Amino acid sequence: MTKGQALLVGFAVLALGAAGYAAFAATGLEGFSAGIAASAVLMLVVVLWTGSYLFRALTGGMTYMQQRRTYRQAYDAYTDAELLKRFEALSPEEQARLLAETGADPIGSQASEQQA
Repeated sequence: MTKGQALLVGFAVLALGAAGYAAFAATGLEGFSAGIAASAVLMLVVVLWTGSYLFRALTGGMTYMQQRRTYRQAYDAYTDAELLKRFEALSPEEQARLLAETGADPIGSQASEQQA
């Protein structure tokens, strides 16, 4: 948020308070009572807004966090598919050598062990 946008938000909150005061004064509240009621409503709005922000921050529902999570899932899926495609393009001897070098189990051995 830029400084100009922050000023506009501040003026909007000030205008909201003035509009609340005018609305309460129009309903019959006088002077200080209308000001106190408008301030109470404005404080309630600010507290609820802050609470919703904290809730989103603690639960990970922030926009940046969502974008990062979505990007990471797409990246992992792409790289897994790319690695599998490259592995399958290797000859069986190269696959066996690579598996022996890395100490990984062959892809089919886990499935056959689970069936037994």
